[in-house]
Amino acid sequence: MGENTVTVIDNRTGKQIELPVMQSTQGPDAVDIGRFLRETGYFTYDPGFLSTASCHSRLTYLDGKQGMLQYRGYPIEQLAEHSSFIEVAYLMLCGELPDQAQLEGFQHKITHHSMLNESLKGFFRGFYHDAHPMAIMVGVVGSLSAFYHDSTDINNPKHREIAGHRMIAKMPVIAAASYKHSIGEPQVYPDNSLSYTGNLLNMMFSVPCEEYEIDPVAERALDLIFILHADHEQNASTSTVRLAGSSGANPFACIASGIAALWGPAHGGANEAVLAMLDEIGDVRSVPKYLDRAKDRTDPFRLMGFGHRVYKNYDPRARIIRKMCHEVLAKLGEGDDPMFELALRLEEIARSDEYFIQRNLYPNVDFYSGLIYKALGIPTNMFTVMFAIARTVGWVAQWMEMIGEEDQRIGRPRQLYVGAKQRDYQPPGER
Repeated sequence: MGENTVTVIDNRTGKQIELPVMQSTQGPDAVDIGRFLRETGYFTYDPGFLSTASCHSRLTYLDGKQGMLQYRGYPIEQLAEHSSFIEVAYLMLCGELPDQAQLEGFQHKITHHSMLNESLKGFFRGFYHDAHPMAIMVGVVGSLSAFYHDSTDINNPKHREIAGHRMIAKMPVIAAASYKHSIGEPQVYPDNSLSYTGNLLNMMFSVPCEEYEIDPVAERALDLIFILHADHEQNASTSTVRLAGSSGANPFACIASGIAALWGPAHGGANEAVLAMLDEIGDVRSVPKYLDRAKDRTDPFRLMGFGHRVYKNYDPRARIIRKMCHEVLAKLGEGDDPMFELALRLEEIARSDEYFIQRNLYPNVDFYSGLIYKALGIPTNMFTVMFAIARTVGWVAQWMEMIGEEDQRIGRPRQLYVGAKQRDYQPPGER
């Protein structure tokens, strides 16, 4: 057996097959099963791809057991404390942190790609007045290839760069326009003098008839949330973007597919579920009763916003966002809003309850981000849209990385067929 191989024994024939091991810089190595079917006649079976590396990537590393998340090798804690969302976007796209001139140049590019083609206004008007903002996002982002033909040649590195910058720049504008359409207010043009998140707040909440003042706490809170949500390895939406991109689809269509995947309640809708749970609990006095229900396996009630599928330790993003959540609630949260009082009491009890501590059911990033969004006045149906704005950076970076690979090929998962065996067609009268 080779030093960097894994030996598989076929019990049918006794044949030994050596499969090469691909080494990682951090985390588990991977067994290359590319020739497994050819040499054994078997598929591998892995529902949800939970044990399968679908690609190699230099972008994001997470360790669920250690509660670790890194972008390009930088710990998320350091980026959240010292960096900005725009700087993180540069890091993800370019591989290194920018110097001051590079950062200013990148900021300028993103800022000056923010305007939407005026014809898109008609597209927004085509949606029903109460359309879900995520439905509008999927449609409008997918349509961008019809407006920006000069950045859809995926084999041209310059086209890929321009398309990436455009999507990062225009996503907040599309999101704000979707929100304005849903409440019947006029769209607000982007303001090149504002920051990325300050511009988003202005486009969402300002109106032509009066001046809007951006709260610096709200601006920083959104920037922090966007940093924490910029990428998260090969999750469902990111994998969807990569799979769509593997077919050679234009980048706007690929990002639209990621938005559609993110829309699912099991992926991007978790912070909405937190507020729904708090509504159900209703009152601080009911918290002990609902915690008892959460401990009862026969009870359908689940404590939303606690624990994480990947992190078996404390979600590192939750540690970071918790402080910001309390700062936002102290300044912007309505003092008499019972939901905030309820959430903080639930957090306090669950963090000290031995049942939840033993099972690592700590509050996660979704628990706190939902509370921040509510305090900022962002409606519940916009929560997943906020997620999509931030995650666009990761989707674009992942798409660029995949397209640039020399061995890139179209994704084609296989299946274990369990249907009927071959049979002959019979005329209707003879069945």
